[in-house]
Amino acid sequence: MNDSSHPTAESVNAEWTDVCGVEDLEVNWGEAALVGGREIAVFRTHDDLVFATDHRDPRSRALVMARGIVGRTGQYHTVASPLYKETYDLATGRCVSGAEYTLPVHPVRVQDGRVLVVVSGGDEQGGGEQGE
Repeated sequence: MNDSSHPTAESVNAEWTDVCGVEDLEVNWGEAALVGGREIAVFRTHDDLVFATDHRDPRSRALVMARGIVGRTGQYHTVASPLYKETYDLATGRCVSGAEYTLPVHPVRVQDGRVLVVVSGGDEQGGGEQGE
């Protein structure tokens, strides 16, 4: 697992927030966290990549994304909404199942075994940092 940061996050004048230890994240499962007053979902994939998205489902607006089904769709690491089953690319937030929704994603990095996130306004794209 690398200790590097996502390049997009470096262009943001925002603060990295320590969310949890990478080992606290169960593989192929999400965890919800409150960061800067915003609920986010943090995911660790089977190949030890870590992603952060909004916890709010773009379609229903319910706080459920951490309970979505984590997997892959082609080349994309994805999460499927537990309510309406739209599938989102964890790196970009783009809906890969054809719907016109976008899941806000946040820059994430793993440093010294800790997961750090920058909560963006929803427009920043980021994620996919390798854990340690």
